[in-house]
Amino acid sequence: MKVAKGMCMGLVADHIGFVRGVAAIGSSVYVLDMGGWASKRGRLLRIDIGKKGAPEVLLSKLDMPNAIIVTPDKKLLIAMHGRIVRIDPAAKDLLGSAQDIVVNLPTTGRHPLTAMVLGADGALYINVGSATDNCESQPGKSDSPCPEIQETPPRASVLRANLTAGHLPLDARTLPVHARGLRNSMALALAPNGTLIAATNSRDAINAADPKLSDEELPHDTLSWLVAGADYGWPYCFDKLRVSPEYTGFDCRSKTPPGRLLPAHAAPLGMLIYNGKSMPALSGSLIIGYHGYRAAGHRLVSQTLNAAYQPVGEPRDLVAGWNYRHGGYPMGAPVALAVLDDGSIVITEDRNGTLLRLAPN
Repeated sequence: MKVAKGMCMGLVADHIGFVRGVAAIGSSVYVLDMGGWASKRGRLLRIDIGKKGAPEVLLSKLDMPNAIIVTPDKKLLIAMHGRIVRIDPAAKDLLGSAQDIVVNLPTTGRHPLTAMVLGADGALYINVGSATDNCESQPGKSDSPCPEIQETPPRASVLRANLTAGHLPLDARTLPVHARGLRNSMALALAPNGTLIAATNSRDAINAADPKLSDEELPHDTLSWLVAGADYGWPYCFDKLRVSPEYTGFDCRSKTPPGRLLPAHAAPLGMLIYNGKSMPALSGSLIIGYHGYRAAGHRLVSQTLNAAYQPVGEPRDLVAGWNYRHGGYPMGAPVALAVLDDGSIVITEDRNGTLLRLAPN
């Protein structure tokens, strides 16, 4: 791999399953093994970053767990199929400590996995992915409204759940929609000023709808500084409000464009704003993992932000060259990121079942 100057990448653990979310409390790193695309095969693992030995299996038979975050009181929120659960990692009976926080999230279609980010004010932002690629479920009816964005909750949206108010669990069908028209925002981050940033996976096979458009080059994945109540255009618009070929008569001027275009099919799945001390060159920057297998994917990038947490320039590679080569060099597929107390970053990578660590050289 090609790692940015002053940094190195190391292997913490391998053969740990179909790893997805990662979170850290002190030296304890909590990793979710989704177990594949089948129900109740997932696990919650704990790895002590300062010790050798096999990961400890804390919970098993979880239903497609994907995202995990730490709350200010050091509990864990785990996003599973259709719900979000809170557990106390310090409890003697972890399963007994489990409490449903959000229920009735959609479980059908192409993007049933849940991503989330928690604000200091107790607001939990939750991605609800689209059920289809580009609302192709109604062949021959491209001029009709897309039915899935009219569901409750709407697909291709980000919900806002206030965890400090009212009785738990909260019902996803009653949660306010923070933003919509976002096909699958699997990477979410909150700036210290409260701005929600979303990296969104755009559609596939646009050339099937219009052979003049290149599937390799279009559409771009997007990076958006979300405005509450805004509609970012999916499935009617792509890139910076270009009209989708299935909806040629649609007027995209009423929609909100993304802040930045990322490479096509980069597939961002994890993102954070770096607040560690050991790699000052990254301070305040967005760190994004590109999961995609195409040329622009399988890498980590950083996006510089200004004092108002707005983007400056374009993303630059932190880790690249993570390509397959014959003889034991597998392609990487980074998923989730977390910052440790020492300022290093741990990264899950699901194609090879590994946990890695980016640290000062």
